[in-house]
Amino acid sequence: MQSVEEFLAHAIELEKEAALRFGQLADAMQSCGNVEVSKLFRRLAHYSQLHLNDARERAGFRDIPEMAAGDFSWPDIESPESAAIWAADPFIGREEALQVALAAESAGLAYYTEVMNTTTDPEIRAFATEFSEEEAGHVQELERWIALHQSGQALPTGN
Repeated sequence: MQSVEEFLAHAIELEKEAALRFGQLADAMQSCGNVEVSKLFRRLAHYSQLHLNDARERAGFRDIPEMAAGDFSWPDIESPESAAIWAADPFIGREEALQVALAAESAGLAYYTEVMNTTTDPEIRAFATEFSEEEAGHVQELERWIALHQSGQALPTGN
């Protein structure tokens, strides 16, 4: 990362794609009657939307670069937190869906942690640290849900 503006452009794109993908997965789970996991994916889409709003607010007074899809520097072909698209399969099981979500959130955490650990810019490091901490909370929540699922307990999806 060369600037805070570049970091925020990446964070905005990452969270936008995560919110979109988790929303798609929630729709797929809802359509096949998997209400609990649909609620989980809606919650994760909401978290990503909150993160997106936060990144956009921080970018508000800055000159954020316009970047084409190929301009982003991701560790893989898609942004790190884009959950696997195959998980939109309406026949996916709850365990697989939870593992897909965990992989996406873990990748987002790893991305922000890598930026935090490699940047020399203190402002980028502060933003990346904050975003890493939020992603770590999402990973912990998913790990808790997976443990509940594996022990046969209901998932605390709320409304």
